[in-house]
Amino acid sequence: MFLCARAAFGLMRRQSPQGGRIVNNGSISAHVPRPGSVPYTMSKHAVTGLTRTLALDGRAYGIACGQIDIGNALTEMAARFQDGVPQADGTIRAEPVMPVDEVARLVVHMAGLPADVSMPFATIMARDMPYIGRG
Repeated sequence: MFLCARAAFGLMRRQSPQGGRIVNNGSISAHVPRPGSVPYTMSKHAVTGLTRTLALDGRAYGIACGQIDIGNALTEMAARFQDGVPQADGTIRAEPVMPVDEVARLVVHMAGLPADVSMPFATIMARDMPYIGRG
């Protein structure tokens, strides 16, 4: 993600007129991690730091950077959530998922914002997933 962002930032800075928008793929795990998810959670914390720094450094060049924190979009990785995954209290419970198309709709919305508008962070998740109240 860092290498892609660096390349995009460089292109956006050198073009005329300068500017653009970078949308990073975050996760709600950066806010409320799951049990046994140290590598994944650590990487998503890094995405948040990257997003904040790019947003700050991009101001001088008309570059906006935002992050979408995604929870339980029905992808190959999240399909197992429907069968049950470990919870903070030690139980195993099924969790609801949402269509991944909804994430795509949010990406399109964020990408289509006017150049002088920033959406630093957005969270999208299955409505009934145990994020609110987790941990």
